[in-house]
Order: sequence, then C-alpha cells, then structure tokens
Amino acid sequence: MRYVSTRGDAPPVRFDELLLSGLAPDGGLYVPEAWPVFEEDEIRALAGLPYTEVVRRIISPYIGDTIAPDVLDRIVIGAYQDFDHAGIAPLRQLSSNEWLLELFHGPTLAFKDYALQLLGRLIEHSRALKGEHITIVGATSGDTGSAAIDACRGLDRVDAFILHPKDRVSEVQRRQMTTVTEANIHNIAVEGTFDDCQAMVKAMFNERAFSESFGLTAVNSINWARVMAQIVYYFYAAVALGAPDRQFTFVVPTGNFGDVYAGYAAYRMGLPVSRLVVATNRNDILTRFFESAEYRKDVVHPTISPSMDIQVSSNFERLLFESLGRDGAAIASYMSELDTNGGFRVGDDCHAALRQLFSARAVSEDETLASMAAMSRDYDLLIDPHTAVGISAARAVRDEYADGSTPVIVLATAHPAKFPDAVEQATGARPALPPHISDLYDREERYDVLPNDVVAIQDYIRERISVGQVRGLAT
Repeated sequence: MRYVSTRGDAPPVRFDELLLSGLAPDGGLYVPEAWPVFEEDEIRALAGLPYTEVVRRIISPYIGDTIAPDVLDRIVIGAYQDFDHAGIAPLRQLSSNEWLLELFHGPTLAFKDYALQLLGRLIEHSRALKGEHITIVGATSGDTGSAAIDACRGLDRVDAFILHPKDRVSEVQRRQMTTVTEANIHNIAVEGTFDDCQAMVKAMFNERAFSESFGLTAVNSINWARVMAQIVYYFYAAVALGAPDRQFTFVVPTGNFGDVYAGYAAYRMGLPVSRLVVATNRNDILTRFFESAEYRKDVVHPTISPSMDIQVSSNFERLLFESLGRDGAAIASYMSELDTNGGFRVGDDCHAALRQLFSARAVSEDETLASMAAMSRDYDLLIDPHTAVGISAARAVRDEYADGSTPVIVLATAHPAKFPDAVEQATGARPALPPHISDLYDREERYDVLPNDVVAIQDYIRERISVGQVRGLAT
C-alpha cells in the first residue's frame, strides 16, 4: 500500500513514511493510492470476533509489510487493554431501528482514544526503530489533546506539544490535558480559536526546515493513521447488527470531518452504508456545504458542544479529492481559494454525487439541550452535548432514510462527565467522573498561555527541544 497527496504534487509514500510526517510536502493530506475492498464473506467473517481482531484485519491492508504481523498484534492488544468495557465499542439500543455506538470507554472518555491509543504505540514502535527524537505537535478542540497526551505521556525521546483554544474547551477537557505531570508533555493555551490552532500546526508542518529539524509528527486527523483506526468501529458495529446482509445509516457529530470521513472510508472498503449524516452545531460550514455546494468560512461561535466549534474541517479536503476524481490540481486550487477568499463553490455534478451518500443537519443550542433532556426522561440515560447533536440530527432527517427497517447508528462520541455543566443544565443531573479520574479537580494544572502567533509557538518549541536531541546527538 502506498499513499498519495490530495494536492497531487508529492511522491507516493509507504505507511511507515507517512506515520511520522504530517502534511505531504505539497501541503496536501495523504490518502491510500487505492482502496482495499472487503468481499461480503470477509465482512461476514468479522462477526463475533473480539474488537482487537477486527482492528487487526481492517488496518492490515493499510500497513502492509511495514510492521511484522506479530509486532502489530502486540501493538493492537496493548492499545485497547485499558478500555473499561469488554466490548470496547458497545451498541445500546434505543428503539427498533435506532442505536447508540458508545465510543467513550477509553482512558480519556472520548472517541479519540480509539485511534490515539493505537497511534501512540505505532509512533513509539517507529521511533524505536529509527532511534530518533520525535516532536509531536497537535491542535485540539478538546478531546484529541487529552487522548494524545494519555497515549504519549512518559514515552522516551518523545515530546508532545498540544495547542488548545484558551477558554474554549470544557473544564474537564482542559484538566485532562493540563494535570498530566510527565516532563515530555507541553500544554499550550492559545489566545484564539481551534481553527487558529489548527492553522498554526499546518503552518509548522509546511515550513519544511522547521518540521524536519525538529522531527515533527502529527496526531491530528491530518495523520492518515488516525482515520485508519476509526474505520474499525464502523465495521464492528455494522457486523454486530447483520452486515453485509443489510444496509446502515450512520449519524456522526463532527467538526473536523475526520470521524465521518472514516465512515466514508468504510463505505469505500465495501461496508453497506446507505447514508452518512453529518451532524454539526451552529458552526455549520459542513451543513451549509451539503445544502448549497458552497464551502465558506464564518465566525467560530462558542457552544456547549465545543469539540465541534470549527469552521475549517481539515479532512473535508480528502473527501473532495475523491469526489473530484482525485484531481490534485483542482484541490490545490480550491484550498488556495479558501485561504485567499474564505471559501469556494464546487460544481453541481460534484455536489449532487456527494448528496447521494451524505446528508447534513445543523443543530441549535436549544435543540441540543432538548435532546439531552429527552434522553434522560425517556431512557434514563445521560448523554454529552455532542452525542445530543447526533441524536437531534438523526431524528430531524429520519424521513431521508430508505425505509423504516434500516438501522440508524448514532455515534456517541464522549462521556457525559466530560461536559457536566451542559448535562446538568439540560437534565438537572450532574454526571460523576469515573473512578480513575475522580480526583481530577484536585490535581494541579500545568500549562502556558501563548498568543495566536506561529512564531511564538515555534520559539516555545525551540526553547524546549534542541536540534541535537532530534538527530540523536544529545540526551
């Protein structure tokens, strides 16, 4: 398996090469050169297997011969050993054809654990082979940061610099990052939005001299390995409910488009997906695109679902690349127009083709609160505000489903205890923290506040990492 850039002007690479990179040299995102396709019998054979075995089977085609099978087995088993549910990603039935896929049973209580626990171990394995220092740089709207930090804390000769927007994540999200005491973890609160953080991370990767000098590695979903790991739970859930012998609708709360793009990847691999519903909050660039064919930035509005407070969805570039016949020059032109003019419009044929698979719905704050209240009242179940966005979107667009028998699977992306204020506002009940982080509010925080300035971020990294360390010349 080789990988190509969405902007068409970078040489193909192997999995082990993209793993420790971020963006492609031309500024694009890596995607598989060709999609591996699972036949129906191969999908059917996944039924009843442990989650870790499904992981191994789904990701093996993407990794190829870059990691020995016995080593990959150890990495996969280690990645999911600390999840608190035997099923790893269990399904909860709400009605005859409506299900929640619970993706909050990992160490940091959010779906990002399902990819980052694996990615952290893959990075550590690659680092050990190369014997070089790695500098991880990532931006987070809340959940990626804590999941990446948990996966990377204490790793030898790995330093992680995680940028989050100051005062724009929940207190639990912030504390899950800032109370980690290992010296290799560096938390940065940026005086700006998540989009600002993400733009600075991309700028650092695009500055090749800086990126190569400090051995920058990405943990955001610009790293293909993140998307790869998230494909797994789409297969796992669908097979548990009868795939490949029936079709499914997945409803995905999303901001950066990585999670729903993983669903698209599962579809390309042969999973019978009839529809992918993109659920957004009032930061609705994706909903506006699927309704109008125009992708245009707007102001980032703070909401009670802060992980989706995003106006530039990085992984959307990967979907456009596929929908435009893998025309890298066209993607480069669109992305340039986004940077220059704040947006672009795709052709009617492209838009119509995407609408065959995708729907989208923007959910208001009142609708989100009402959805949380209804789930508490009707099912005695507390859900977080992002999952509530998904539930609300699912029920708003249910008339678009092919028929009433098609299972609808809503991705429950975070534990309600990560957003206790919003849950209490909606339901009157304050969710308790799980035992392993029950003392979170008593732990001392450690982070630095920096301006929205990429030079300031680079200087901060330089002060803590030397080029000698990166090249193995110092300890």
